[in-house]
Amino acid sequence: MSRNWIAKIVVAVLSLTLASGMMFAQAAAKPASKDSTAKADKGAKTELVDINSATKDQLDALPGIGAVYSQKIIDGRPYTRKDQLVSKKIVPQATYDKIKDKIIARQKK
Repeated sequence: MSRNWIAKIVVAVLSLTLASGMMFAQAAAKPASKDSTAKADKGAKTELVDINSATKDQLDALPGIGAVYSQKIIDGRPYTRKDQLVSKKIVPQATYDKIKDKIIARQKK
């Protein structure tokens, strides 16, 4: 009788082990969510736009920057710091907050 009991315990443990392995395999096989893919794509784009040398089209492509702001940025050159876009009243703070991680103000050598 004790052999049957031990055999049942072994079968139960094996069943649980297989079931957890199958759940792990299913979780690993799931495709990446759209959010994680989007984050990976954003991480890959680390190229900053230099506000001192960018073209009008490059500036237009920034979020919240259109034809008027891009021309104002060009007309206000050169910049020693990117936050001068706000201090020189080129763009409002809300717009600057959208682009501050995407821009840089390089100095000529």
